Amino acid sequence: MNNRWKKIILMAGCLTGFLLGAQTAEGKQRYVTYEAYGAVGDGVHDDQAAIVAAHEAANRLGLPVKAGDGKTYFIGKGAQVAVIKTDVDFGTAHFIINDVETENHRQNIFRVESEHEPYPLKGLQTLKRGQTDIGMSLPQESILEVTNDHRRVYIRYGLNQNNGTAAHEVFVADKKGRVRKSTPIIWDYEELTAVTVYPMDRRTLTIKGGTFTTIANQAPSTYDYRARGIQIRRSNVRVEGMTHYVEGELDHGAPYGGFLGVDHAADVTVSHCVFTAHKTYSTIGTAGKPVSMGSYDIGANAAINLRYVHCRQTTDIDDSSYWGLFGSNFCKDLKMDHCVFSRFDAHQGVANVTLTDCRFGYMGVCMVGFGTARIERCEVRSHSLVSLRNDYGSSWDGELIIRHCTVRPMWPYGDLPLINGVNSGLHDFGYLCSLPHRIVIDGLEIDDSLPSQKEEYAGPCLFGTFGRDAHATDLFPFTIEGEASLKGVTVKSGKELSVSRNPDLFKGMTIRTSAR
Repeated sequence: MNNRWKKIILMAGCLTGFLLGAQTAEGKQRYVTYEAYGAVGDGVHDDQAAIVAAHEAANRLGLPVKAGDGKTYFIGKGAQVAVIKTDVDFGTAHFIINDVETENHRQNIFRVESEHEPYPLKGLQTLKRGQTDIGMSLPQESILEVTNDHRRVYIRYGLNQNNGTAAHEVFVADKKGRVRKSTPIIWDYEELTAVTVYPMDRRTLTIKGGTFTTIANQAPSTYDYRARGIQIRRSNVRVEGMTHYVEGELDHGAPYGGFLGVDHAADVTVSHCVFTAHKTYSTIGTAGKPVSMGSYDIGANAAINLRYVHCRQTTDIDDSSYWGLFGSNFCKDLKMDHCVFSRFDAHQGVANVTLTDCRFGYMGVCMVGFGTARIERCEVRSHSLVSLRNDYGSSWDGELIIRHCTVRPMWPYGDLPLINGVNSGLHDFGYLCSLPHRIVIDGLEIDDSLPSQKEEYAGPCLFGTFGRDAHATDLFPFTIEGEASLKGVTVKSGKELSVSRNPDLFKGMTIRTSAR
């Protein structure tokens, strides 16, 4: 063999090693590349099939995937899903996702999957609220999803009214069947029609880097939610340094459920990521009347110990032409730390919330749920500090702790309720509604120096009126009992902080105030 052929063979070997992934000195492959499976990375050719194939190979070989730095991968209309089971480094690569035409808009581009399959659990027949042990052992720490199809909860009221959902929730139990304290059982289950176990992966899977741009859909503005992003269905995952943009939005479009979604997973951290809010569109709700339509860039469903750290959005958090960035359902132990978002929103119940060192924009902090809601060193730029969602009964069954926060509304209103909501008593939400039985406010600046007044400003109050007649009978109950402790509250306008414009409703609350 002459030297010319030796050089050709050597060059071919080096090229193969580069495409398949850089090799160690011993010739072992270190990672998988998209180019090895046909990706061009020029932003024009459709690279989706190559991306799917690369992850299939990486999962089979147990190797990480590394995108080409500086490459631009185009994702077309295909319905294929790239399943991620190994670490991914998107690096400085850019991904363009064209949603103008799709084969299946409900399908995600990437799905992070567990090594373990969920399975039904036999023998667990009932559960009590607050129960700390399921009385059964498990092969490993797992998420349990329990359901009673014979009871309806979260029966929604208002322009998007519905018949509710079956009583269900998720919680974490260890090998001995002990329930993780931060994921308490919130309902009584006289019977369980289904119990599903999702074993939790022990190894941390890391996804880092990457800039993604969605070319927005041009579909009619109806409730037909789009996916076309990254779905995490595996526990113990870290997402770091990812950026998502949205381009090409028109004066209409179908909503998105979230570019980055976490679903039936625990112990997930999203850090130093950038997201983009979607335009607010109008549609006709289930009540037959026009309603603003929610579209999210990050979402969570049945997620546990989900943390967002040092994340922000590209769009102005005070621009009402964009919808709130984050929405969740059926989650437990949600945390945000050093985030700048237009809204924190927990729709169909959250158990335990911690918000620290965050700024929330014009849509503020909205939630219903259970346990402890802790808000510390946050600025809220909405017309209330905490809005308890009207469509789910404005209920928080637990305690609310606020420390060293600022509420700074962007628009003038007749008053400024710190804790707001509506529960007329005319609707059955499927559960007993209540206000927090313990409220602690320790250090709060109320910046009500509003630029103009559309109506006479009466000043701030602790509670809204909740749209309820304090003396009416035969209403669905709304429990207002407990204690509120206020210390170090300052009002920039100089107006007095009152209890409520409907003070008789709050006679069951003991309110204590003191200077700092």
